Amino acid sequence: MRDWPFGTISLVWALSLFNLPASAQVTLPAVTVTEPAYTEHYGGYVISGDFKVNPRMPYVAYPAQALVSGDILSVQPIRLAGDEYLVLQECAVADCSQARIVRVWNAGGATGLVRQSDDRVRIRHENKYFIWLMRLPEVLVDRRCVRCGGYYTTFDPVSPPLTLIPGGEQAAYGRTALQAASDKGPIPVKTQTHEGATFVMTFVGGSTVRIRRMHAARTAVAGN
Repeated sequence: MRDWPFGTISLVWALSLFNLPASAQVTLPAVTVTEPAYTEHYGGYVISGDFKVNPRMPYVAYPAQALVSGDILSVQPIRLAGDEYLVLQECAVADCSQARIVRVWNAGGATGLVRQSDDRVRIRHENKYFIWLMRLPEVLVDRRCVRCGGYYTTFDPVSPPLTLIPGGEQAAYGRTALQAASDKGPIPVKTQTHEGATFVMTFVGGSTVRIRRMHAARTAVAGN
């Protein structure tokens, strides 16, 4: 598959913004406010919905504060269409010219091996993570493909950012259609809002995703 039509320069530039703090410290007379925006405390965790969509790249959501080892990322896709794939990627190299798939969801749930919950991703190391939505052509069922189902379930683990490259027999029977889909790019975010400590974004087409970050309370004060 040829290079991503959007290129990677704009994404690398935007990802450099991920290092910005979640909120600036606000000083009032005799009061210092340090609590990050959109947070709640529950069960030993600080739960945060402090995620953003960059207006220059209105199809990518990312945490305002870097995810670190031990964090739990809750991602709940709601009503994904049959041809939609929600992707969580992380930078695979320092300049983010290559990205690694962390998890992919389709209308049937999370793909691949999931140890605990479809909706929860345990963060193994600090990095730049980003979430986006892609439409892929309908899987072509071929009688020769005995293990083909209704969705793509395997993908190249490392690729340029904002690319999702299906693999396996299912992809082999629809390579031309997949190339055409990649040329269209990710689906833009139509609306974004915060419901308490939950970030909610709705993509063009109506699919909604609810995102929260769970950070251990014992380290939250030091980290913020």
